[in-house]
Amino acid sequence: MNDRPSPLMALVVLLATGAFIASPFFTGEFRGYQPDQFPVPLVDPLIQPPGWTFSIWLVIYGWMAVSAVYGLIYRASEPDWAAMRPSMAVAVAVGATWLPVAMASPLLAAVLILVMMVAAIVALHDAPFLDHWWARAPAGLFAGWLTAAAFVSLGLILAGYGLMSGRTAAIVCLVLALLVAAFVIWTVRDTAMYSAAVCWALTGIFLSTLTDDRTVAVISGAGALITGLLALRGVQKLTLTGK
Repeated sequence: MNDRPSPLMALVVLLATGAFIASPFFTGEFRGYQPDQFPVPLVDPLIQPPGWTFSIWLVIYGWMAVSAVYGLIYRASEPDWAAMRPSMAVAVAVGATWLPVAMASPLLAAVLILVMMVAAIVALHDAPFLDHWWARAPAGLFAGWLTAAAFVSLGLILAGYGLMSGRTAAIVCLVLALLVAAFVIWTVRDTAMYSAAVCWALTGIFLSTLTDDRTVAVISGAGALITGLLALRGVQKLTLTGK
């Protein structure tokens, strides 16, 4: 009796990933919300990373495309790949709808990106260890950026709807993002690329707030330093173990 997983989910992940990657071509590039999308207009909010940090999506899209193709061709029925596929399919399928939603409703987009974050973290948790650079690394980069982006989105909602000041929302959401990142790094193995993506986002926030708000800069800078060191340590361990 053959108990190997059906290759169908590998195809689903590939198609959903393709839709996710194609989305910007139909909706346009996203580099942050416009001030007039909120009841309280947000001009240069402290919590929002600068535009250049969004270039990480080029790496995420490319790496995830390679992973999905490789997974379908070479690992379609492998049990250790099968575990991550349902949650990854959810993350990228929701992601395919996120850009048009974000342009219409930041509030709904904040809900969707939280769903994406949770699904991506679950996918990272379940990703195979033996094919680290083909599966676990791109899943980690995706989940790490979404961790930062989800709490950036929450901070914009809190400030943009007048629930907190922009400064308070930035501080609260940075702390929440760091707590979630710490939980993931503490409980999930081989999270080098997850840490790297969180570091990238926090570095952007640190540099953009360096002369604007000392507290926000200190929190984001300390977070970037710690996650950056963890990413380097994780890559070093992977190199030494030959994964």
